[in-house]
Formats: sequence, structure tokens, C-alpha cells
Amino acid sequence: MTEQKDIAKTEKLEKGEKTSLLQVVGSVLMAGLGVQSSKNKERDFKQGNFKAFIIVGFVFTVLFVVTVATVVSTVLDSAGK
Repeated sequence: MTEQKDIAKTEKLEKGEKTSLLQVVGSVLMAGLGVQSSKNKERDFKQGNFKAFIIVGFVFTVLFVVTVATVVSTVLDSAGK
């Protein structure tokens, strides 16, 4: 069964199908955490849309910075009371 899935993925790579938005988001999140697989990285470079990765990466970065700033602010406010 896994062999059939691998064959299907290989066929998709050969056809040059574009990555979906969900795949782009997943790739950006996994790369941000440092656990991106080499298989997905290869798929992203072959099929990925450069602009989509830049936009999703920018949104991810902004959300990450806002989250960290909110957590730090909350902790400092509660520690000062």
C-alpha cells in the first residue's frame, strides 16, 4: 500500500503539479521548526510557487512575533502585580 502511495507521489512530481496552499503552510511550519523532510523540501523546490512561500512565511513570522510579544507582555504584567 505504501509503495502505491510512493508511486502516486512520484507521478505527481513528474507531472509538475503545483503545491496546494495547505502543503505550503505545512512546509513553512515544518521548516520554521527545523523538521522539514528532504522529500518535502525537494517537492517544494520543484513544484512550489515562490510568492506563496514568501507570503506564508511572512504571515508565519508576524504571527510568531506577535505571539511571543503577547506572552512576554502577559508574564511581565502578572509578575509586576
